Amino acid sequence: MTDEYEYKAFKNEKTIHTDFKEKMTYSDYLGLDTLLTSQHRLSDHHDEMLFIIVHHVSELWMKLILHEIQSAIHDIQGGHFSSSFKKLARVSQVQTQLKDVWNVLATLTPSEYIEFRDFLGQASGFQSYQNRLIEFALGYKTKHVLKIYEKDHELHKRIEKAYHAPSIYDVSIQALAKAGLPIDDAVLNRDVTTPHHPNESVKQAWMTVYKNVDKYWELYELAEELVDIEDLFQQWRFRHMKTVERIIGFKKGTGGSGGVRYLKKVLDQYFFPELWELRTEL
Repeated sequence: MTDEYEYKAFKNEKTIHTDFKEKMTYSDYLGLDTLLTSQHRLSDHHDEMLFIIVHHVSELWMKLILHEIQSAIHDIQGGHFSSSFKKLARVSQVQTQLKDVWNVLATLTPSEYIEFRDFLGQASGFQSYQNRLIEFALGYKTKHVLKIYEKDHELHKRIEKAYHAPSIYDVSIQALAKAGLPIDDAVLNRDVTTPHHPNESVKQAWMTVYKNVDKYWELYELAEELVDIEDLFQQWRFRHMKTVERIIGFKKGTGGSGGVRYLKKVLDQYFFPELWELRTEL
């Protein structure tokens, strides 16, 4: 009955295209042949497919995050705050999807994972270059990680370029200065390849923004968008850590990291420290 109903409904849709011999299809547009044939299990274990797809989905969401953040950085540099807000709000929504994907991987049990873990060799999510690019775009930079990507010359150049580029927090602090708020020269002219450290002039500038919301509405909205992103990034890190602990306990990661111990340490890293510090003092 259902098939007959669907057939009649389809037949009544006179404008539906069915001849694609010389036209682009949905599959063609999305490159589904490439996308859906990229999941290659190295073992014959059923659950390795889950492991691969979860990481593929994560990398796709990361690609969109980078697309939006990099565009938002250019918007902020040009003083186009409104357009940056839409992009940063989208990043937050994507981060929610990225965080929830750990719930899917958490259905993998320790007994199942050990059946194919050795097939990964030294491959590890720690090596995800898109995750690294996101960290760079948010302002957390460490030079020693660049060595991981020397194998691919073009990729290494891309990551090195991001390493030397200002982060979204760098350009946000520049926006504070452009609005007439006093920022130390040492901050405005600092080496952007180093992590940002809490600075009193930056905190006081943001305090002024939060105490004068109507006057500095765009900067206030920018600050809250940044807090949303950091909040969700930390939630993603926490779910990552707990999922890893649930599956492998306190074993070392396949890439040689301390596994859960390493993931717990990065939970203490802040991208935008002054935006969190001021909350205590307001």
